[in-house]
Amino acid sequence: MALVTPHAGRPRAVVIGAGIAGLATAALLAREGYDTVVVEQQPHVGGRAATWRHEGFSFDLGPSWYLMPEVFDHFFRLCGTSTSDELDLVRLDPAYRVFFEGDGAGGPSSVDVRTGAAHEAFEALEPGSSAALASYLDSSREAYDLALQHFLYATFARPTSLVRRDLLRRAPRLARLLGTSLERFVADRFADPRARQVLGYPAVFLGTSPERAPSLYHLMSHADLTEGVLYPRGGFGAVIDAVLRCATRVGVRVRTSSRVVAVRTAPLAGARGRGPRHEVTGVELAGGEVLPADLVVGAGDLHHLETALLPPRLATYPERWWRRRDPGPGAVLVHLGVRGRVPQLAHHTMLFTRDWRANFDAVLGRRRRVPDPASFYVCAPSRTDEGVAPADHENLFVLVPVPADATLGGGGLDGAGDPAVERVADTAIDMLASWAQIPDLASRVVVRRTVGPTDFARDLSSWRGGALGPAHTLRQSAFLRGRNVSSRVAGLLYAGGSTLPGIGLPMCLISAELVVKRLRGDTSGAPLPEPAAERPGVRA
Repeated sequence: MALVTPHAGRPRAVVIGAGIAGLATAALLAREGYDTVVVEQQPHVGGRAATWRHEGFSFDLGPSWYLMPEVFDHFFRLCGTSTSDELDLVRLDPAYRVFFEGDGAGGPSSVDVRTGAAHEAFEALEPGSSAALASYLDSSREAYDLALQHFLYATFARPTSLVRRDLLRRAPRLARLLGTSLERFVADRFADPRARQVLGYPAVFLGTSPERAPSLYHLMSHADLTEGVLYPRGGFGAVIDAVLRCATRVGVRVRTSSRVVAVRTAPLAGARGRGPRHEVTGVELAGGEVLPADLVVGAGDLHHLETALLPPRLATYPERWWRRRDPGPGAVLVHLGVRGRVPQLAHHTMLFTRDWRANFDAVLGRRRRVPDPASFYVCAPSRTDEGVAPADHENLFVLVPVPADATLGGGGLDGAGDPAVERVADTAIDMLASWAQIPDLASRVVVRRTVGPTDFARDLSSWRGGALGPAHTLRQSAFLRGRNVSSRVAGLLYAGGSTLPGIGLPMCLISAELVVKRLRGDTSGAPLPEPAAERPGVRA
């Protein structure tokens, strides 16, 4: 990658972490006039959305659902380009397939959920439920619009920004949505436990359970059942490559294999009152090199930055703050290269056990343990994109939620991971083979790689080995989530899934925009204005 010579006189920004949030933040900062460098501890970019290639297979290491396309569209327009110029998106049909555990009288049942025709699946599960589903989706669309217009693009720097006439009119409904769990909200409308599982599952995208998530998050059903589920051809590494292009076009430099060990600060001249008394001066890398900076953005794990890269006296969110927080789930990831085809699976497939509550309590409750059996998720991108696997092979990505506990162990290649992690993988493979009727699945595996909570903690500095980030419970949502600016160090801001607005690739893109809004003093809840259209064929 060609390096760009810094321009004299431009403010200097260092972004910690080259995941999607870090790369997006760097791209927007450079467009704001900052001489920007991104430092990444791994030898590659992407963070949780990185790619692993092995023996002709291309595996996404984390995110695999492309939802909320308008967020991506807006980000690319901010960068002077477009989604259509950067990505080749495919609409999935079905959006996903669900296998349900049998009741003992027969095998597991399954249903395909199709965007715009979800009533067909729900009628199969609960005859006569179409009207209830239509009403539910109307409500989810309203909640989705409410979140986009008032919450997701807000920094909450000024509490009075929430005191708006149109929002106050909706206050009673908003209070009900925040005060009712997603589980209760769904149960009041649907009787069949399988239908409830389909509508409650989006809570997992938010790092929590239907019981713990506010019902405001039923907005996620608008994203998958109404807007639809897309897939970027080439995998989610293609999304990272696109955001990286947006950054490098405007001069951002990316340094991989560069681990930050400290954020450097100095007393802030003229500091008084209750504001910050120190300011950033740069970051120190392992080995002693110091990169000077006028602005530092921590786009990795917020817990790590606050408790490991700053002295305790300068931490806005010290260790005692985290003791009262929910880290969300951990995960065992299993990447499988499989000989032959697996038409029994859709691009996205979920396997739901009957004892839904017991699964979530095992992963997120007070006495946390690996659930057995576990509900889990399988992505088979080769069902859509033949380029991610060799000819006549399939690429499978299995995600089994487990507690966020770095002591559970790490993974490895060809069964070489820690025993607890490999047992989870073995159980999931056997269960998938049985439920989806692929009896010879295990014998057809030609590539196997596992990832466990220890790997998340070591490679991503993830708090407690969590897979996603702090859970979206009521006390960890919107303005109750960790803010994106240090209250003790001027010039230190945050981006990524552990700060505002939260977990997921769209939220990480928005978090990059919230950094710019902080710098501009923009306290609105609206997205940043998009630049005027550029000449065809010309990009910044």
